[in-house]
Amino acid sequence: MKHIIYFSKSAATSGKALSGDLMKAGRMDIAIHSLIQGVFLSNDFRKDVTFHFIFYGMPDPPKHIEIQVKDESSISKKDVATLIQKLLYKCKEGEKREIVPGCFVEKKSFLKVIEELEKDNEIFILDKHGEDLRKVKISGNCVFVLGDQDGLPKKELKRLKKTATSVSVGPKTYFASQTVVIVNNELDLRGI
Repeated sequence: MKHIIYFSKSAATSGKALSGDLMKAGRMDIAIHSLIQGVFLSNDFRKDVTFHFIFYGMPDPPKHIEIQVKDESSISKKDVATLIQKLLYKCKEGEKREIVPGCFVEKKSFLKVIEELEKDNEIFILDKHGEDLRKVKISGNCVFVLGDQDGLPKKELKRLKKTATSVSVGPKTYFASQTVVIVNNELDLRGI
């Protein structure tokens, strides 16, 4: 299984915030585009990818959303904002809840999610100063971590760099959603 983690320090953690302008909801538009690039294909889905959102915005951080498309999932690109909104509305303290098939929400910190995933997976941080993605050895059980326009928090990044490999997708700074496309393409080319 492949995992993509998208961290946002400013993304709203309340469903109510998503009923207005997505840019004003902590750039939720970036999160939505990243999910679309992470799990959608032309007329199909990537069922071997689990996409994680970790939101630290107001009013109720942290929130962890986990999405893995299943055969019974009814997810469409035009309804991603509504899906995220629904997940945020249904979050309950101390409980991981499956709201629609393959879509979970819970209150969990960034480092807790990483700690759980690093038990069985290789962790890669997307970093413009990292090793070239195309030259790094990658197993089938991998996690790619990226941040929104503000990047990852310094404290968490320092801890993460002790156990993870920093990789770069190229010499330019790309949108988060473009980075997800490049990672997926490289994994596709390798048959991972």
